[in-house]
Amino acid sequence: MSEAEAVTSAPKTSISDLRQFRINKNLAAAATSKTAVLLPGKKRIQVMPDSDSDADITPKKIKIELSVEEKEERFLAIAKIATDYDTMDIQDSLVRSNWVIDDAMKYLKDRRMPKRGPDSFQGSNNKVVVPPSAIITVRATAPAKPAAAPAKTTATNGTIKSRTKKSSSYGSDDEDSGDQAFAKGQVYDSDDSDTEASHEMTGQRKKVFEFMNTATPMELQTVKNLSEKKASIILELRPFKDWTDLCQKLESNKALSAELLNHTQELLNKQNNVANILTKCNKLVQRLETAIEAGAGIVEQPKILNKKFKLADYQLIGLNWLTVMHKQQMNGILADEMGLGKTIQVIAFLAYLKENNLAKAAHLIVVPSSTLDNWAAELSRWCPSLVVERYHGSQEERKRMRIRFAKEGFTGFDILLTTYHIVASTPEERKMFRVCKLHYVIFDEAHMLKNMTTQRYANLITINAEMRILLTGTPLQNNLLELMSLLCFVMPSFFGKNVEDIKSLFAKKNKAENGNEEVSQFQETQVERAKRIMKPFVLRRLKKDVLGNLPKKHTQVEKVPMSEIQKRYYNDLVEYYSNNKGEICSGDRAGVTIMVEMRKLANHPLLARYFFDDAKLREFSKRLATVPTYKKSNPQYIFEEMAVMSDFQVWQLCHKHELLDVKIPEDLICDSGKFQFLDSLLPKLKAEGHRVLIFSQFTMMLDVVEKYLDIRKHGYCRLDGSTAVEERQDMINDFNTDSGIFIFLLSTKAGGVGINLTAADTCIIHDIDFNPYNDKQAEDRCHRMGQTRPVTIYRLISESTIEEGMLLVAEEKLKLEQDITSNEKGGEVQETKCVVRLLTMALGLDKDEEEQLNKSINNSLTSPSK
Repeated sequence: MSEAEAVTSAPKTSISDLRQFRINKNLAAAATSKTAVLLPGKKRIQVMPDSDSDADITPKKIKIELSVEEKEERFLAIAKIATDYDTMDIQDSLVRSNWVIDDAMKYLKDRRMPKRGPDSFQGSNNKVVVPPSAIITVRATAPAKPAAAPAKTTATNGTIKSRTKKSSSYGSDDEDSGDQAFAKGQVYDSDDSDTEASHEMTGQRKKVFEFMNTATPMELQTVKNLSEKKASIILELRPFKDWTDLCQKLESNKALSAELLNHTQELLNKQNNVANILTKCNKLVQRLETAIEAGAGIVEQPKILNKKFKLADYQLIGLNWLTVMHKQQMNGILADEMGLGKTIQVIAFLAYLKENNLAKAAHLIVVPSSTLDNWAAELSRWCPSLVVERYHGSQEERKRMRIRFAKEGFTGFDILLTTYHIVASTPEERKMFRVCKLHYVIFDEAHMLKNMTTQRYANLITINAEMRILLTGTPLQNNLLELMSLLCFVMPSFFGKNVEDIKSLFAKKNKAENGNEEVSQFQETQVERAKRIMKPFVLRRLKKDVLGNLPKKHTQVEKVPMSEIQKRYYNDLVEYYSNNKGEICSGDRAGVTIMVEMRKLANHPLLARYFFDDAKLREFSKRLATVPTYKKSNPQYIFEEMAVMSDFQVWQLCHKHELLDVKIPEDLICDSGKFQFLDSLLPKLKAEGHRVLIFSQFTMMLDVVEKYLDIRKHGYCRLDGSTAVEERQDMINDFNTDSGIFIFLLSTKAGGVGINLTAADTCIIHDIDFNPYNDKQAEDRCHRMGQTRPVTIYRLISESTIEEGMLLVAEEKLKLEQDITSNEKGGEVQETKCVVRLLTMALGLDKDEEEQLNKSINNSLTSPSK
């Protein structure tokens, strides 16, 4: 049958026919609904004709039942516009128009005469004056059913003030002007441009006017939709004589809009809210200091702690801080530098609660999978009398535990120990922790909560615990917003409705990179704000300040030249993308993908595909198609799958399915600049009795390192994200006790967090992380309490590659943390521009290409994350 015949003979139930059927059915239903007989208990759905319809059927008006607050809002909205009309006329118009503002305005203009003088709305103080009778009338027409938590309305000196029920954590801003009482509280409304009220400048309008007249270019750019170019135009339009002059200049300029005034008002309100938070933080600091001076806290460690162990002086101070925070009903972030024993301080605090019968329920400790065994071991060592239940294992095991918890609650133990992965892995688990009551929830490695937009953050903040403690050695990693995310998590009731204001203000990125004085001042202001907000909630000590006997740490940045073949491949890649700049400036995460390609080649040529050409892949795919253990049998599909693999992945795949004749020469495995450096370093370290940790971002890189160590005959063990949780602690114990294991290979994300590897005294960061704090975490696996030898850190950087740019970005981020945790001043790192800056430097992008790439990456980074 031909295509034409097929179409002709198509059944009547085609997609288009079905669509038309639904349209006809809906039209018929709409027509019959006007005359349909209502069934008992059913309400009529009134069909409204379009505004341009010729239908002469006038639908019956539906009476809208409004609350008192809604009626007052509408009254004030008209009062703002109709300043020449008497209050009673406005009231009457609204009642006659069923409180529909448009109808009320029409009735007012058609049936009522404007009135000027002392009885008009606009009084001498420019606030809306409402006679008591009007308020009485509004309340008399309110629905009988009260709204939940109604807003209170009072008339004081003839001025309406609308306010909601005051929270214990927040005070109302009594200094807000009458402008805020208008509908939506906006200082500018395009519909009012011809009214006299639009010329008045009171309350918040004064603040907005002053800001637009005096703000620096950097401050102007913090306003929503106000770019650097628009800020320069505003500077040229200054000075503004009055409110009318300001509005006219903004409206008449094509690049600007008077709506910027409302955005400015929004910004100033957010700044005011944050200022109120700063005031409350200062009061909390005073309260804590007063409590400490009055003798709050303890002077010795709890008696139920193991008598064999003694808290260090600084750890006892940390314990005191936790007890004072507990007595003040405040949550906190214990942010001591990595390796200072935050785990031990928390165990001592939980022991204090048990010893003094202060625990109201069981406590929950949430940790990364890699530290679960370590936490269990430390709890057992330091305080055996604390009963610990591990919530871990298979789904079936956890289900049995949940059934028991549902019957008995969290009873029979003091501490429930689990992991980030488990605590919110299923709806049943999320519900259990949301419903069952806990006293303290403690989050180890809490920098995992640095992003308040993730699903993990949203799930964990719902855990039903009365109090919270966060533990992190790196409270500030990339920008101030991450620190604010931790603070909002630890004290949600304190920050409350101001979370979005904090998020908005601290998420602002610096829009200028020339390091001028104005930008520097703006950055310093942000840093000072962050310091003052975090002070009551964060305890931060550095090892250099509290551990006088800790061996020194020496850090070396080793810029190593690439091998000849590696350099050729890397330069070819840079040249390709330099000649195809349009490709890198568009597409989903194009810039990030290209940067990863460059990073891989900077580390080892086998992380790309140069050795196995397409002809060899087609040969391998035909052979794999006949192998019973391989899941696919179509050679073309296998080829397409292998085509995107690196040389080393191709080799791994072939060996997994016993194509043992497929080989990569040993000299090619050892042919990278960093391996050539290790050739000179590792034998020397081995001869001198040192033991080594090697960290890499890429598990594939660890695979190549393994082959290199086999070739060079160095003993090693390895831990990464795929290592089973129950095996990790055994590996760590083996390395710490068996001096015959020369090297421990670890992935930075999985092995660089929370574990103790003080048997090693040398740490090699084979490839640095985009986030330098992950590398700092890795370093401190060996430079921590218990270390008896000086520690040396080697950071390997391939010369003339993107890694040199990454090192610069890392130094900026580390500087920001130093600024926050010290008394020195500094500024915020432009996190969103890091990738753009690196690729701009590497590929020589011009300004337009840089902006296009920045836009592409920003669009991809703002997509929902998990």
